[in-house]
Amino acid sequence: MRFAQELPAVLALETSHPVRFILASSTLTTLNLAGNSIGDNGTVALSEALKTNSTLTILHLDSNSIGFNGTVALSEALKTNSTLTTLNLAGNSTGDNGTVALSEALKTNSTLTTLSLADNLIEDSGAVALSAALKTNTTLITLDLLYNSIGPNGTVALSEAFKTNSTLTTLNLAGNSIGDNGAIALSEALKTNSTLTTLNLNNISIGPNGSAALSEALKTNSTLTTLHLDSNSIGDNGTVALSEALKTNSTLTSLHLDSNSIGFNGTVALSEALKTNVTVTIMGVSHIRLMATPR
Repeated sequence: MRFAQELPAVLALETSHPVRFILASSTLTTLNLAGNSIGDNGTVALSEALKTNSTLTILHLDSNSIGFNGTVALSEALKTNSTLTTLNLAGNSTGDNGTVALSEALKTNSTLTTLSLADNLIEDSGAVALSAALKTNTTLITLDLLYNSIGPNGTVALSEAFKTNSTLTTLNLAGNSIGDNGAIALSEALKTNSTLTTLNLNNISIGPNGSAALSEALKTNSTLTTLHLDSNSIGDNGTVALSEALKTNSTLTSLHLDSNSIGFNGTVALSEALKTNVTVTIMGVSHIRLMATPR
């Protein structure tokens, strides 16, 4: 593979990169290098240090111009590092190939609990790789995939993993192009998944069909407590379906439906549902389109 040929040459140049010496400390547990443009070279050096470091638990590398080589180096470090629990790579350029490398590391890593890959140019093939990792990984609790380019196919793959994964509790897929088909796949997974508690599906192009599927899942799911559906196209029909689910669901406590073209009928349906639902304590429905009833 390409990274096997390129990485040693980069590593030979970067073993003395100053960022590596930061981890020489024997007491450092949290390191925030966000926005420092350390790039691939700095990340390679840092990764070498991570292979032997035994104290760092939280590492923020968001917005650092990290690309393929840097991601591969981090992935290799994660295969041996046994202390890191939180890794933030948001706002870099991991891409699909880098995500494949990270996914391989996740199959064997047993300490990482929180991973942010938000805004990392990840498409369907990257999501497929992550789904394979999630089928065997037993430690990851939070996965942030905000603002990538994951479509229905990638979401279908992830959904298959969620049917068997028993550790992930928080998933952020906001800002991807999942659409109704992706939402339908996720809904099927929610019918059997028993660990996910927070799901962010803001701005993913869900319409009434996707909303109806989610509603059916909510009738049987007994673990989800927070659902974000802001900035979609749910409309009145989708809201009516969700409202029916709220009449029987007894675990959801927070539902966000802001900016969804909800009108009079949808608002009435929600109101009726809340007369019997006793668990929802937070609901967002801003930017609704109420019209006065004719006299």
